[in-house]
Amino acid sequence: MITTAHSTTQPARFITSPILPLFILLLVTVLTGCSSFLREGTADLAGVGGAALASQVTDNAAIATGIGLGVRSAALAGLQYTQRKVHGAQQDMIARIAGNLEPGAVAHWQVTHRIPIEDDERGRVTVSRIISARHLICKEIVFSIDALIDQKPHSAFYVATICRDSNGWKWASAEPATERWGSLQ
Repeated sequence: MITTAHSTTQPARFITSPILPLFILLLVTVLTGCSSFLREGTADLAGVGGAALASQVTDNAAIATGIGLGVRSAALAGLQYTQRKVHGAQQDMIARIAGNLEPGAVAHWQVTHRIPIEDDERGRVTVSRIISARHLICKEIVFSIDALIDQKPHSAFYVATICRDSNGWKWASAEPATERWGSLQ
């Protein structure tokens, strides 16, 4: 304790709330960009944090557990919504680039995420064929995700369909062709 002639200052206190370690772990999880760890870590940490907070409000274990599960579900839904938006923006960007291509032409694409929920990615895209009938104009595209694995170039290839509407080219594939895009396609 520091004492002066005019005042008394209390010693500095560190935050000892059970939420602080959870918040720090959540922050580290978000900044790592590992999506499976991020998904499960966010949900579990939110559930534990919600239960810890609820236990301060009520002594009923069932109610505290219910609050924890509710917070966990809300956090997971929020993360999944954000991931869908990120994937949708990435797919729309690839669609815009591919929409300007003629069949056989190749263009490069790259995405840099402002929020590190996903890794930054890059690759190539080409139009393999045009699918059209009257006012329906679509293109089948083949795109790659290019990376360095063990210092060697590696490309994974995917097929999708894009269509043009009044706002431009949009991702049109309804079913995923690969595990990588999952149910977000």
